[in-house]
Amino acid sequence: MTKLSSTPDPLDLLIEWARAGLPCALATVTSTWGSSPRPAGSMMAVCENGRIEGSVSGGCVEGAVIGEAATVMQTGRPAALSYGVSSDDAWTVGLACGGLLDVYVAAISTPTHPQGTLPLSMLETVAEKRRARMPVIMATELATGTCRLLYDTAPATSAPPTDLETRLAARAREVFETGRSLRLEDEAGQATWFLHLVPMPPRLLIVGAVHIAQVLAPMAQGTGFSVTVIDPRTQLATPERFPGITLDTDWPDEALERLGIDNQTAIVTLTHDAKLDDPTLQFALGSEAFYIGALGSRKTQASRVGRLQETGFGSGQIARIHGPVGLAIGAVGAAEIALSILAEIVAVRHNKPLGRVSGWA
Repeated sequence: MTKLSSTPDPLDLLIEWARAGLPCALATVTSTWGSSPRPAGSMMAVCENGRIEGSVSGGCVEGAVIGEAATVMQTGRPAALSYGVSSDDAWTVGLACGGLLDVYVAAISTPTHPQGTLPLSMLETVAEKRRARMPVIMATELATGTCRLLYDTAPATSAPPTDLETRLAARAREVFETGRSLRLEDEAGQATWFLHLVPMPPRLLIVGAVHIAQVLAPMAQGTGFSVTVIDPRTQLATPERFPGITLDTDWPDEALERLGIDNQTAIVTLTHDAKLDDPTLQFALGSEAFYIGALGSRKTQASRVGRLQETGFGSGQIARIHGPVGLAIGAVGAAEIALSILAEIVAVRHNKPLGRVSGWA
C-alpha cells in the first residue's frame, strides 16, 4: 500500500502547532439558527503565527473570530461568541443574512503554554480514535472550558437522569445516534455543556485505478472524504497517476476486509471487470457501507444482477447497488462522470431525494 499526504484538517494542524510549541486555539460552532452557513460542530484552527484552517461561517465572521482567538491565546480563558443580525457588529463582520451563530473559542494547553483549557493530550487521543474510525464526543463545560471525552460504549438505560454524568451519557447517546452535535442546557434554558461529535471522516473506496478514478479521487478528497483507490494492477495504481491519494494494491475483497467497512464508507467499482467488481460487490453487500455504486450501462448492470442472484443475493440486497452509477445528468467524459458519481454519493449521505431517484429509470 502506498499512502501520500493530503490536506490536514483543523485538529491535525492544532496538534502539529501545539507540539511545535506555538500558541493556538480551536474555534467551534456551538449552535446556529436560520441561514447560518456552517452547522454546529464546525471547526476552525487558529495559530498565533497567523495560520488558520477550517471555517465557522464560510467567511462571514472568520475575521472577528480570529481577533477573539488572539485574546484567548494570550489569557487562556475561553470565549463564547454570538453573531447575528441583531448584533451591534453584524454588518461589520458580515453576518447580515438573517442567521444567528454561536462560536466557542478555547486555547490549547501544552507544557509551553499551560494556560489553555483544551489539553493537547486530549486532542491527541481524539486524533487516535479518528484514525481507528471510532466516533468520540468532546464534551465542554462552556463556563469553565473543562473538557472530557465521551465514547459510544455506555450501555443504554431507561433510568431518568439524576446527576451530571448520567445527563451527559444520556445526551451523548442522542448525539451518537443522530450524528449531530448539541448543547446541554440547565433548567433555566441556559447552555452549560456543548457535546461536540468528532466523527470519523466519510470515506470513499474506489475499486479500479482508471481514468474516471483519477478525477473522482481528488474531487472527493476536496469535499472531505478520506479516499483510497484499490487496484491490484500496479501499473495503474501508481503515485504518479494518483498524487496525494492512498493506494491499495491488494485484491479488492481482501482490501475491503482489512480496511473494515462502516456506515460512513462509500464503495464504487469502476473497473468493468467482473473478476474485480463481483467480489467487491459481494463483500460490500454484506457490509454497513452507506453507498455502493457500480459503473456500467443498463445491460452491464443487468448481467451483474444476474450473477449476484446466482450467488444467492436477494433482490432487496441487490437494490442497494446504484447502477448505472451516478446521477443521470448526461455526463460525457471522465470529469462529468466523476461529478455525477460524487453528487449521488453526497445525496445519499444526506438522505436527499436525488440519492433515491437518480434519473436512470
